[in-house]
Amino acid sequence: MTPRLNVTDFVDGAREARGLAVIIDVFRAFSVACYATAGGVARIYPVAAAEDALALMGAHPGWLGVGEREARKLPGFNFGNSPTEIRKADLRGRTLVHTTHAGTQGLMAASAADEVVTGSLVNAGAICRHILALRPTTVTLVRMGHQARERCAEDDLCAELIAARLAGHDFDAIGVRSRLRDAPSARKFFDSAADWAPETDFELCTEVDRFDFILRLRDRTGPLPWLERLPA
Repeated sequence: MTPRLNVTDFVDGAREARGLAVIIDVFRAFSVACYATAGGVARIYPVAAAEDALALMGAHPGWLGVGEREARKLPGFNFGNSPTEIRKADLRGRTLVHTTHAGTQGLMAASAADEVVTGSLVNAGAICRHILALRPTTVTLVRMGHQARERCAEDDLCAELIAARLAGHDFDAIGVRSRLRDAPSARKFFDSAADWAPETDFELCTEVDRFDFILRLRDRTGPLPWLERLPA
């Protein structure tokens, strides 16, 4: 049976999410989380507030920080929100604290959902297989958008892809890059002055179905929720 599908937006949409919530942030939070996981991190702690992330890093000197606001790397953090940066780093066995303008805000806000997973193009197929295997009554796709306040093409497209596959429809994954290349949110990747958003980030974030795992938020009612890797 196909689950009842709801589509919402931004932090308010995450708060309204019920059933299994997919918090979508393609450019770049949850693409970054997938690349970091594939790179061998021990654990990722998503955090809403930057000051809380810095406090965690201060309390645990061995932990590394991935942080951005308005797409730029935050002072005091090891990495910006860039999969290119993450792929270059040796993260095997390391712990990351991750805070972003949109994606991690949504994860922390989805407290009324039964289960919360990250959403991105790079593991969209795995997300669909997880949902179809679990067969929840309700699925909520939360498009976090640009800075969690404006709709954006990449999160809309990711939600469209997931919804189509859940309904058993074909979706042209090959055409995703061409559809997103001229999107307003993709312009930074092709701007030579935006060294905080390299063009390779666009390529990495739009590599549909690269990873065969999902990232589920664990210990959601505890002080330190974290992202658990599960095979799809």
